[in-house]
Amino acid sequence: MSEETAMLFDLPTTPAVPVAGEAATYPVRRIFCVGRNYAAHAAEMGYEVDREAPFYFTKSATAIVHSGATVPYPPGTENYHFEMEFVVAIAKPVFKADLAEAEAAVYGYAAGLDMTRRDLQLASREKGRPWDLGKDFEQSAVISEMTKATDFGEIGPQRIWLSVNGETKQDAHLTDLIWKIPELVSHLSGYYHLAPGDLIYTGTPAGVGPVKAGDKIEGGIDGLAPIALTIGDPE
Repeated sequence: MSEETAMLFDLPTTPAVPVAGEAATYPVRRIFCVGRNYAAHAAEMGYEVDREAPFYFTKSATAIVHSGATVPYPPGTENYHFEMEFVVAIAKPVFKADLAEAEAAVYGYAAGLDMTRRDLQLASREKGRPWDLGKDFEQSAVISEMTKATDFGEIGPQRIWLSVNGETKQDAHLTDLIWKIPELVSHLSGYYHLAPGDLIYTGTPAGVGPVKAGDKIEGGIDGLAPIALTIGDPE
């Protein structure tokens, strides 16, 4: 690179997710997250289900952390929560897609954790402010090995669950999703040019709750690689 175009500093490498049966990994470009996509979770957060349209928040790609990691209890919070999620990976560019095009744009699926600084999220919500401090922070988007959509098959009554220190906290099925995967991809593509590298965390079932240093989180979705996370001491 010439001096005229040289960068002042090097950026971190692009986060990537391993794919079952593939030597190559799936590079992460952007992370979209769907809010309140299970009726029981919406209720436990104090809301009724809204079928008018899904809504979203985002996380930085640098929030990605692989299953099996130990992450420090994050700064600025006293109420650090787990949220177990079904993650969708986009395979090809898609914009203003109908449901068939949206379904065809999916590359694969993974189990994920949307880790949340709940006290900061709720404080922002009460003031009508964005959720960034509560949602978008380092090592807050945990993800398992990815399974290609063709290997996973049809989305149906697969169980989605999570335990903390061996005690089950979340237990539901993918049929409980309010907005189904083609609906989400189609709707989101009306606002963004979705492209390979985009992930969609599709919402969490009821049962979210706090964790502390030393806790071990395990979760799974039928047909996908399991997910695990250990909470370390604060930095």
